[in-house]
Amino acid sequence: MQYHIEVTIGLKDGMLDPEAATIRKALEHLGYPTVSLGLQKKFIIDLDEASSDEAYSKVDEMCKRLLANPVIHNYDIVIEESI
Repeated sequence: MQYHIEVTIGLKDGMLDPEAATIRKALEHLGYPTVSLGLQKKFIIDLDEASSDEAYSKVDEMCKRLLANPVIHNYDIVIEESI
C-alpha cells in the first residue's frame, strides 16, 4: 500500500527562533504589526509499506534520526492512503 505522509516540524515552546524574529521585525517595518510569528518546516513523503502503522513507525524513526532534533523540535505526522 502506498501512503502519503506530511511531517510538520517546529521549535518547542521557549526555544529562540531568530529567523522568525527577523521576519517579524521586517513585517513591522513594512507596516504589518504582528504579535507573534513562528516558522515550521513541512516534509512530504510517499512510502510503500504494508500498513499505516509501519509507515508511521518508519517516518517517526526518520524524524528522530535526521529530520528533527527531538531536544528542540516538536513534530506532527499525518498519514493518508494514496489512491
